[in-house]
Amino acid sequence: MNSENGSERLQQIIDESRNIVFFGGAGVSTESGIPDFRSTDGLYRQTWTYPPETILSRSFFDAHPAEFYRFYRAKMIVPDAKPNAAHFKLAELEAAGKLGAVITQNIDGLHQAAGSKTVYELHGSVLRNYCMKCGAFYPVRAILDAAPGADIVRGDADLSPRANAAYGDAELPRHTANAYGDDSLLNPPAGNRVNGDGIPRCTHCGGIIKPDVVLYEEGLDGGTVDAAVRAISCADTLIIGGTSLVVYPAASLIDYFHGRRLVLINKSATAADGRADLCITDRIGAVLDAVHV
Repeated sequence: MNSENGSERLQQIIDESRNIVFFGGAGVSTESGIPDFRSTDGLYRQTWTYPPETILSRSFFDAHPAEFYRFYRAKMIVPDAKPNAAHFKLAELEAAGKLGAVITQNIDGLHQAAGSKTVYELHGSVLRNYCMKCGAFYPVRAILDAAPGADIVRGDADLSPRANAAYGDAELPRHTANAYGDDSLLNPPAGNRVNGDGIPRCTHCGGIIKPDVVLYEEGLDGGTVDAAVRAISCADTLIIGGTSLVVYPAASLIDYFHGRRLVLINKSATAADGRADLCITDRIGAVLDAVHV
């Protein structure tokens, strides 16, 4: 369906819904300047010493952490990314009592930066990092500070139980300049120069710090998946946006939806188009921006 007619139908569905759940993928964040993986100019089409799929695997992280972090800092952390119209509209729908939860395959924290409170991050978050030895929690700044030649101001690890629960389910910044909280990452303060191997290490015990993101060869967090399944199972409307539904097991969550209306918003066709009550082929930001709450 074209965007104009689809927007009218989407508005009607939202007006009639009482418990919407949004399930989003990389297409939600590309409008914020964060690259996806599978498009013609995505990460999987770029040339590195190793294929990105290999670099982003647990076995590669364990065997070649310095090479992993060179890629990770260059391609997975985007400090100047800001929430776009889609992120803000979803937060607005939640605040109005229309939206029960956001389920995302993205790891950028932009939903929380836009103001969303109930967000289930299936693949983790670049904003959370933890020491694999002692479990201490670290913010993303620790990863950036470990870059060879970086000017840093070292901070202590957060060893509090709250920070380390589920590898740091700490509250993320809301309504900020970017998902990282402010502009300090763009213009870091001067400090002691550290020239090392680029591997972030715990200031408490010296262990290697790992991002709380799901790498290839790792399973999804069971608690997050269970919460996402419960949310989808209870929804009367499921809106899926910015994903082609090809990444499993995340894409299989749609099978738990038994509500009234299924809406798909994506720039290209998906495997679930035939099951949807409404399909809109357009940018998710443009479509949601036209919604009135």
